[in-house]
Amino acid sequence: MTSHSPLAVEATGLVKAFGETRAVDGVDLTVQSGSVYGVLGPNGAGKTTTIRMLATLLRPDAGSATVLGYDIVKEADAVRAAVSLTGQLASVDEDLTGRENLILIGRLLGLKRRTAKARADELLEAFGLADASARLVKKYSGGMRRRLDIAASIVVTPRLMFLDEPTNGLDPRSRNQVWDIIRLLVADGTTILLCTQYLEEADQLADGIAVIDHGKVIAEGTPGQLKASVGTGALHVRLLGPEQRPEAEQILSRRLGALHLEPDPAALSAQCSDADRAAEAVADLTRSGVRIADFSLGQPSLDEVFLALTGHPAEGDPVEQTDAIEEEQPA
Repeated sequence: MTSHSPLAVEATGLVKAFGETRAVDGVDLTVQSGSVYGVLGPNGAGKTTTIRMLATLLRPDAGSATVLGYDIVKEADAVRAAVSLTGQLASVDEDLTGRENLILIGRLLGLKRRTAKARADELLEAFGLADASARLVKKYSGGMRRRLDIAASIVVTPRLMFLDEPTNGLDPRSRNQVWDIIRLLVADGTTILLCTQYLEEADQLADGIAVIDHGKVIAEGTPGQLKASVGTGALHVRLLGPEQRPEAEQILSRRLGALHLEPDPAALSAQCSDADRAAEAVADLTRSGVRIADFSLGQPSLDEVFLALTGHPAEGDPVEQTDAIEEEQPA
């Protein structure tokens, strides 16, 4: 029997080691039902290993956790029946059409043939894939595959969905489409545990965030709380063209010190809580002929929070490095 706890996930002291490498070293997590909870961390921080333990694909070496009220070790079958996991790579069959994939998954999950077909058509329409439903998946774009992969995860709507790097490698348009899908799932009552290195993604979607580094949770809170924890404001500048960013970096660093280069190639920022100094820095840019699209003085970005917490920026390659994970058998 599940409890009536408002918590979708409650983990205490989770530990997982691969040989001498302690991939997860005492992780505690508390995820409210009906929310999006982001798990952030650099490569090898332990994010994917944590997700795999909660999804019952790995047995923890120590600690305990419940998912939707079920113990992940003692009641693993019940956990698997109530959750879905979408990993970093699309898991659909490339030699089937989009519609055939969804019908097959529906049948495997126990739906009758007519019901499986109806559900497949419903999802294809909802995810903007109806026109490509008869096309082999090998001919889909990356964004189409990712949308189909998420659709496959909700043929039977899960109460909790683990999303591990769901927009890895997608273009901005496809990424926004996936974000819209995630919002719709949450609006329908599904809880999302989102593992990502795209800090903008966590800022856009997550109600709560845990930052993991070296297998430990080093910070936790809402995006606003994490930004406030850095304790200083930031000047954000976006230039009209990225070609002037090196010049802008030199000018601003003389006035404000160390800078942070944003993922946007035309943007940069620096810690600055003094409005007068920020105004002087912007004036320096203007006098030097650097063309500014816009600027603002406010809370630091999640990128800057991440840098302050971990000592390094978020990695660009979101493939997690965990030793011998393929050799581990499911719990």
